[in-house]
Amino acid sequence: MPRYNAPFEIHVHGQVPLRADVQYDQLQESLKPLWKYAGCRSLADGAGSSYEDEPGIRFDAKEHLLQLCWTVAGDEDFRQTLDEVCMNLNEIADAGAALEVTFYDADFDDENGPANGESRDDFVMLFVGPNPAAIMQVQRDLLVQDMINMMERHFDGSELGGVVAEVDKLFAQRFDALVNSLEIGKPPRGSGGNHGGGHGGGRKPRHLH
Repeated sequence: MPRYNAPFEIHVHGQVPLRADVQYDQLQESLKPLWKYAGCRSLADGAGSSYEDEPGIRFDAKEHLLQLCWTVAGDEDFRQTLDEVCMNLNEIADAGAALEVTFYDADFDDENGPANGESRDDFVMLFVGPNPAAIMQVQRDLLVQDMINMMERHFDGSELGGVVAEVDKLFAQRFDALVNSLEIGKPPRGSGGNHGGGHGGGRKPRHLH
């Protein structure tokens, strides 16, 4: 059922490349935790966002691409829904992808400040993919992009090759450890607020994409 007076508006954003054999019915089943959370009976019913200017959940059958720009009212229990969706998407993804999830405090007034104490906004970046190597490739690429963007304020891009090589070494070590652990089936998570698009350092305006 729709959640009235929910403490958060939760925005899910990203693009996931899908295997060429994935059909709509299979995608609908994989995304069932999302549309059921929204109180809907099907993906078609739940694909629309809370905001009309957002495209919501779209399946591009020609490009084999899942596009997400979707907001739902919810609570902290949505994090469990995200875990289920990520595991499902791992099964149908063709390549690694990142999903940005932003929890906006519904009681926070952008003009007058929080109604009760500080804003409870939160940001999480999740990763999905067909295997751990694909997932780590996306994590690595995002980290290198963020790092270069920051360091080019002080150094020329041609000077950063050694730094990138060290990052690659760290990810190689992490991958080796992951292969030998029992966590191989779980999508690695990024830390909140630091990846891509200026999500850190203050409250992110709604629907800024």
